[in-house]
This record gives sequence, C-alpha cells and structure tokens, in this order.
Amino acid sequence: MKGAGMFRFGLVLAVLVIMFDQYTKWLILEHVMQPPRVITVTSFFNLVMAWNTGISFGMFASDSPLNRWLLPGLALVVVAGLAIWLYRTSCRFIGIGLALIIGGAVGNVIDRVRFGAVADFLDIHLAGYHWPAFNVADSAITIGAAILILDSLFRRPESSRNDDDAPATKGDQDG
Repeated sequence: MKGAGMFRFGLVLAVLVIMFDQYTKWLILEHVMQPPRVITVTSFFNLVMAWNTGISFGMFASDSPLNRWLLPGLALVVVAGLAIWLYRTSCRFIGIGLALIIGGAVGNVIDRVRFGAVADFLDIHLAGYHWPAFNVADSAITIGAAILILDSLFRRPESSRNDDDAPATKGDQDG
C-alpha cells in the first residue's frame, strides 16, 4: 500500500481508536462509575475513576488553566507531524503504529478540551507494582510507540533492502 492508500487506511484506524476510546470513557463515566468507586475485576486488575491533568503517568499535573489548552495544543502539533509521516510512509507496520498514536492522542485531546483532564479507568497492579491508571487511548499510544520502536530496531534500511533485492548485474557475477 502506498501514499494515499496508506494514509486513508491510517486515518480510518485512527478514527476507530478515537471512537472506541470515547465510547469506553462514556460508558465508564455515565454508567459504570456511578457512583465512583474501585471495582475489583481480578486479583491484578481494577476499574477506577481517575482524572489526569498532566501528561503521561501524571507528570506535570496541575490545575493550571494553561494545562487545559497548552497540553492539547502541543499534542495536536505532534499529531500533525505524525500525520505527515503517515502520509509519506508506504510501510503498513509503521502506518499502524502511527495511526494508533494519532488516534490515542486525539482521544485524550478530546478529554482535555471537554473536561480539562483525561479520564483514566484501567488500573493494573501485580507483584507489588502498581501502574498509574490509564485508558484505551493510552494503550493505543503505547502499542503504537512499541511498533515504531520495534520497526526501528529490526527493519533493514531501505538502501540495504534495495541492494540485496536487486538482481545481480554482469559485473557482480564476474567478481
């Protein structure tokens, strides 16, 4: 898949992530967490209601009105850069990673604009470790970032792939 086709595919995936993220947040806010409480699902997983006014893992959290507009603005600048990258890629693996990050980022921007904070409700704890609460958008961003990291670690550069895949020329066969 090349150019515009990959871009359309990525946008559709990003929109699906946004829709699923917003649906799960609506479900939690309007139905599950009425009243807010901790719901034990398994010995290592709870549903909770937490509001993140900061960025990842609550860093830079504050009640400053600046956070309500600065963080979404920065996120949208990053989304624009990722969308350009998505438009330029022809690799489906990278396209999926970028789409997941874009969808997750936009899902969290919607929360920041609507509520002034991001709704987090998934709570995992295991073997004495307790991760900060997160949501579907955060999961999509994490998976997308992991895809991009894996691609950068294990994918052969374009130039070496093209050299290896090219048929041998007469000069190559002589030496």
